[in-house]
Amino acid sequence: MIDRRNFLKIVSFAGGIALAGKWTYESISQTVVEHPQQGLKAHRWAMAIDVKKCEQNPNCNKCIEACHSYHNVPKLDNPKDEIKWIWKEQFRNAFITQENEFLPKGMNFSTVLLLCNHCDNPPCTNVCPTQATWKREDGIVMMDWHRCIGCRYCVAACPYGSRSFNWRDPRPFIKEQNPEFPTRTRGVVEKCTFCAERLARGMMPACVEACPSKALIFGDLEDPGSEVRQVLSERFSIRRKPELGTSPEVFYLV
Repeated sequence: MIDRRNFLKIVSFAGGIALAGKWTYESISQTVVEHPQQGLKAHRWAMAIDVKKCEQNPNCNKCIEACHSYHNVPKLDNPKDEIKWIWKEQFRNAFITQENEFLPKGMNFSTVLLLCNHCDNPPCTNVCPTQATWKREDGIVMMDWHRCIGCRYCVAACPYGSRSFNWRDPRPFIKEQNPEFPTRTRGVVEKCTFCAERLARGMMPACVEACPSKALIFGDLEDPGSEVRQVLSERFSIRRKPELGTSPEVFYLV
């Protein structure tokens, strides 16, 4: 039987290991991911989605296929178990607070791309008990699947439905595994990470690269000369549920 003194020793030792692991992981993340010599850098990453351009090819799913293929996202037919990093939804469901009968004809029923909004004030990171999800200095909301304990607090806190939980082992449902990206296990949450691993290698996000109509614009929001900043200065844009104060970094050009 473990007495109180030995129990406290074990807890202290485990806590020390956890903190050491956190410092080590953050150190690696900062040196390898956030500040790579050959990688793409930004003060504040953001994405603009041109809804009209995307609607020109309503049946196109190349961005979704590229993202899910690269990141080993399993294909599960049961909606309850579905894992999605980027997906399409009807405008009226995605922008509930902005839906009205006087919008341009058909707009309420048109589809828009949805993904993690990489909020400037992300509620998901505030509730995670293990810091498995956190916001980097460049604005990307990250996930560490090794630290995730599957409590799903972040899923409940996210007002955009951008996080998926692995109720089943996802690996048997991956048709062609990409060896360059890790697979996940049952019991963890996952989501879009703005392709942080690709940015570290000097590559744009998979969805941006795959879009045939160039409807996805990605760049540094704090750089006045960046394409995303310029297009947001010239076009009217909306964001999902901005009234919640989360400050989404995904903009929709309408």
